[in-house]
Amino acid sequence: MIGISKLYCGAVEPADVLRYNRESKRLPSGLLQFSRDKKPVVVWNCTRTCNLKCEHCYAQSDARRYDQLSTEQAKAMIDDLAAFGAPVLLFSGGEPCVRPDLVELISYAKSAGMRVVISTNGTLITPELAREFAKVGLSYVGVSFDGDPATHDRFRGVPGAFDAALRGLHNAQDAGIKVGLRFTINKHNWREIDDIFDLMQAEGINRACFYHLVYSGRGSAMIDEDLTHEQTRAAVRLIMDRTKQWFDEGGHPEILTVDNHADGVFVYEELLREDPERAAAVYELLQMNQGNSSGNGIGCVSWDGEVYADQFWRHFSLGNVTQRPFSEIWTDTSRTTPASELMFRLKDKRPFVTGRCARCKWLDICGGNFRVRAEAATGDLWAPDPACYLTDEEIGLTDTPERRAADLAADLVEPPAQGPDAAASAR
Repeated sequence: MIGISKLYCGAVEPADVLRYNRESKRLPSGLLQFSRDKKPVVVWNCTRTCNLKCEHCYAQSDARRYDQLSTEQAKAMIDDLAAFGAPVLLFSGGEPCVRPDLVELISYAKSAGMRVVISTNGTLITPELAREFAKVGLSYVGVSFDGDPATHDRFRGVPGAFDAALRGLHNAQDAGIKVGLRFTINKHNWREIDDIFDLMQAEGINRACFYHLVYSGRGSAMIDEDLTHEQTRAAVRLIMDRTKQWFDEGGHPEILTVDNHADGVFVYEELLREDPERAAAVYELLQMNQGNSSGNGIGCVSWDGEVYADQFWRHFSLGNVTQRPFSEIWTDTSRTTPASELMFRLKDKRPFVTGRCARCKWLDICGGNFRVRAEAATGDLWAPDPACYLTDEEIGLTDTPERRAADLAADLVEPPAQGPDAAASAR
């Protein structure tokens, strides 16, 4: 997660983070990405059932009923998460609003001391439900949009989905709940980023997360629909420019990009040319961020209790909360099982990534980027992330005969002995 407004527009300084000693339990929600302890924000796909059928759904949801954690099982999980120190529980789906006990569970998590947010398609948020959310202290509602009404309805697979989502968002706003947009970038909609900014300013929405495409679930079929590297650079540059324009006009937008930490390096490199003094502060913040946090600062629990490194990594379960507490699963780096081997590596991916990632001068800031995307594209969990759009020159791989020979030699080196092979197991 890269905060464009925080980094590029100067909305956050290193001192803002350091005053909380970078502890998850003390940091405000907007600064959690800079925490030192990396207690996991937990995405709970509380149901797989959904009233829409989106092309890019990582959970492959539909309108059928699926086995899911009971209310009591969910409360036991929440108790463990709260005791473990997980700072945020994000209710997702499927569509979380189809769970009849959603408000009860939000209230329970709040009473346990957790910050609670939901990610929703927005279509089921009635004025009455929004008021219930507000009453129990829901912190934030993130509603997914995919572009203009025609583009959105096509992606969501249901006519009228855009208008219904906008009504749900308005209902949450009217109830006094903070709202924001979620937008997954791909070849079919990236030129509508301007439209999303226009919509936000017209509707009084100050927050948006722009997600890079991850090849998972039904999104796996969209691997060829990802942007080219040149298009990605143009999209990120546009997001930066629109955010800065909004700030310059006196606004206070909170704009983030998600699932590609090359964005942080790109912002830094652009600032080196535009504002070197600001660039120094951004570099310090990026070091605190530490890059991709799958299996460390972000985790996922599925509708049936399976634990994953993040919400996209659904082909490899680390355990199930009905059999073992999340806190034990998450901290098991014993390397005695494929799951614990994978957890060991995800706590620090840098020794295990290969290719240009292993030789990148930004590895400490990027953290090895998105492993599940690398695996989906190449079959190798530790291969370079194909969505990294930084050039060899930008990452410090100069094109000389000596460098090419060294790179070839590095690629031919056998990986270290690993015990249980988490990469093979994950496939």
